[in-house]
Amino acid sequence: MTRLVNRDRSLEELERACWSAPSGGETRLMATVHELRRKPIGGLTAEDMRLLIGQDVGLSYLLPLAVEVLRVDPLAEGDMYEGDLLAAVLTRSAEVWIAFPDLGREVCLIVSELADVPSALKREIEGFHAR
Repeated sequence: MTRLVNRDRSLEELERACWSAPSGGETRLMATVHELRRKPIGGLTAEDMRLLIGQDVGLSYLLPLAVEVLRVDPLAEGDMYEGDLLAAVLTRSAEVWIAFPDLGREVCLIVSELADVPSALKREIEGFHAR
């Protein structure tokens, strides 16, 4: 079940949590994460979601959006490889899937309907099913 969320709002607004300004010494990845947290979630690309989900940022808002994308295109890709958004979703911790069991079931269904699994995803799918 996807909860209704104003997609014109950013993660900062939705979570009501502004992170402190980057110090300038952070990694490029963390600088990008800070920037993406201020972008409206409805404007996030598959790559943006892949990156944020991979860092466990905004999962309660981004996992439902990612699953929406994966329903239409299970092998949606950001900048890395075919299916990299699915890989980011699949590799979240078991605790995440305990917190979001409906989404976990939906991800299982999406994965079970994949006819041809790219080799880059096989390990992530096996790990997800092992939870």
